[in-house]
Amino acid sequence: MTVEKQFLLDSLKLAESWRLFKILGEFVDGVEALHDLGPAVSIFGSARIKPEHPVYKKTETIAELFAKNNFAVITGGGGGVMEAANKGAAKAGGRSVGLNILLPMEQKPNSYSNLKLEFKYFFVRKVMFVKYASAYVIMPGGLGTLDELFEAATLVQTKRIKPFPIILVGSDYWQGLKTWIQSQLLKNETISKEDFEILQVMDDPEEIVHTVKRIVIL
Repeated sequence: MTVEKQFLLDSLKLAESWRLFKILGEFVDGVEALHDLGPAVSIFGSARIKPEHPVYKKTETIAELFAKNNFAVITGGGGGVMEAANKGAAKAGGRSVGLNILLPMEQKPNSYSNLKLEFKYFFVRKVMFVKYASAYVIMPGGLGTLDELFEAATLVQTKRIKPFPIILVGSDYWQGLKTWIQSQLLKNETISKEDFEILQVMDDPEEIVHTVKRIVIL
C-alpha cells in the first residue's frame, strides 16, 4: 500500500497549510461516524499475531463477550489482534469498528469490521480511539501497542481524560513490565502509587468484561 507522502508531519510547511483542512476533515468524518456509537472498548495488540495463535483466539473471545454485553469494539482495523477483535464482535452481532491507517507496509483492512474509517494521520486516529472508549484492552503487542498504552495512561494521569480501565491482558506477557514500573518508576518516585494503579493486569475474559461493566453504566 502506498502513501501520498510517508512523512506527513515533515510536509506541513507554510506553503502546504491547506493540509490542515484535510486534517480537520478527518476529525469531522470520525466524529460523524462515531458520535452515536454508545459504550465501546478499544482493543490493541500486535498486527503480526496469526489466527492459530492463542492470543488471537483469546482476543476473539474477549471481543465477543463485550459485544454480547452491549459494548462496541474499536480496533485499528488491520490484521492480527485487530482482526480477531473485529471478528469476535461481528460474530456476536455487535458494532465492530475498524479505524484503519494508511501505512507503507503491514496494515491492510480486515474484513470483519462493519464500520470502517480510514485515516492518514496517526494523531487524528488516536483521538478517535480514546474519545469513544470506555476502556482500553491491551493484548500482547509491539511498539504501536505500547504507544497506545502509555499515551492513554498519561492522559489519565494528567487528568486530560476521564479515568477509565486500562487492562493489560496476559500476565505472562505484561507482568514483567508492571514489575519494572514498580521497581524503577515507583521506587524512584517518578510516578505516584495512584499512577501505578492505572494499569491492571488480567487473564480471564469474564473478569475483564465484568471489570469494565462495573465502572461503565450501560
